Amino acid sequence: MLAFFLLLQSHTVSSELFTALADMESLVSTESELVRHLDNYIQDEEIRLKQLRSFLEEYETMHQEASADVTKFLASPVNAYLLVKRLTSDWKKVERVISRNAGSVYIKNITQHRTSLRFPSEEDLNGAAVALMRLQDTYKLDTHALAEGKVLGKKSSRQLTADDCWELGRQSYNNGDHYHTVLWMAEALNKFEDESNKTVTRQDILGYLAFSTYKQGNVKEALHLTRELLKIVPYHQQALDNIKHYQKLLLQQGVNTEERFNTTKLKLNKSTGTFGLRRDHWDNYEKLCRGEKLLDPKVEGRLRCRYVTNNVPFFFIQPVKMEEALLKPLLVIYHGVIFDAEIDVVKKLAQPRFKRTGVTDRDTGRSMPVQYRIAKAAFLKDSEHNLIVKMSRRVGDITGLDMAASEDLQVCNYGIGGHYVPHFDYARQGEIHGPRDLDWGNRIATWLFYMSDVEAGGATVFPAVGAALWPQKGSAAFWYNLRPNGNGDEDTLHAGCPVLTGSKWVSNKWIHERSQEFRRPCDLQFNA
Repeated sequence: MLAFFLLLQSHTVSSELFTALADMESLVSTESELVRHLDNYIQDEEIRLKQLRSFLEEYETMHQEASADVTKFLASPVNAYLLVKRLTSDWKKVERVISRNAGSVYIKNITQHRTSLRFPSEEDLNGAAVALMRLQDTYKLDTHALAEGKVLGKKSSRQLTADDCWELGRQSYNNGDHYHTVLWMAEALNKFEDESNKTVTRQDILGYLAFSTYKQGNVKEALHLTRELLKIVPYHQQALDNIKHYQKLLLQQGVNTEERFNTTKLKLNKSTGTFGLRRDHWDNYEKLCRGEKLLDPKVEGRLRCRYVTNNVPFFFIQPVKMEEALLKPLLVIYHGVIFDAEIDVVKKLAQPRFKRTGVTDRDTGRSMPVQYRIAKAAFLKDSEHNLIVKMSRRVGDITGLDMAASEDLQVCNYGIGGHYVPHFDYARQGEIHGPRDLDWGNRIATWLFYMSDVEAGGATVFPAVGAALWPQKGSAAFWYNLRPNGNGDEDTLHAGCPVLTGSKWVSNKWIHERSQEFRRPCDLQFNA
């Protein structure tokens, strides 16, 4: 296009060509060049428009699918990831195609709309990718099945393309996660040959796959993949340097560097971060999230369900349904303690104020976002709405505890792969959850309302004792964080499992020690 206009300009500045036929003859060749460049320009535009039409059709198809039932569509983690990807990396491809011509005006309009429309950021894309990996690990999801849009054997979304798989691998690579880089780059390579409309190249895939395979300790396969890369790009300097390094390592190990390696037998090394937890606790956490039974059948056999009144007059008319989930530590579920209309009000009050959840920094006392707690939350005070007061009073009536020393109602929503790894609600020695700990003492108990059902995942699990609670809309879980002697109960280590499909809404009240002296008296035994 630029050459076309430069050519046009270079001839239009000439003058008096009409005064001699000899000079006029050169115009024929000029016109020939103009025709050729114009034809090339039109062909380029047609290719560009064809690309844009392809993007449009894909966007329209996915948008129609999402608009039919937004909640159901976003319940699939794959769909949620793809939505973020379309509005980040995919949209940049559209912008590049449009900006090759006068479409820059259109780009300018869209750019101006970024201030009023909510576009996800690169951080969002990375977070969505990491969440998908988290689900893959926790629930042992097969990479190929996930790429086909299947979760636990059920088709839940459209399948991923080679570009989609490559982007997941790239995000993993940027995070230093070579285990998942290999998984997703290998899947991208499998899909590459079968797709026609793709932007990623084979050499792009091989570059990431080869180096991450090396980082995983498989030097022989890394050498083979790098050789494949050099067949496409013979003078790829980084690949040439890597070849020398891999050959040197293999020679030191006495390995035949010419032997071919079967990529289907690729061994992967996975190192799972346990955030300082005991290995068995982390293993139990993942097992419980997957629905594996860890409780001793004899312990389960002693659990009962019953109606309770706590000598509250209203409960004599309508007793509360209580289900024992564990006796030591005492872990119970109360059913039918929050209603749909109340849940709707709580959601409407909380959602406009949602902020990323975090944990309290020991030094500053401020809340800091962390990768091991992924959700958004807001706190609602009793004074904000009469419903919040009623809910707080209801918790006090059911538990028998004084709510004067309870924290504001925390409302949480967990998104793609949202989770909270095993943790304690009470402050251990040297910790302070907030300024209220100084006045009110430690968190003696936790009350957790379940405000939604979750299609798959999202359980509250206790890995130290092998118990698991599955969200049931309208129910609530309750447990004591402290032993009767005031010490923290380490058996209350608990976690919020990653949400596999669906959206998880919960709200909780943390109740402190102050004013509970006569409601839950201290035990005389030091180790009680």
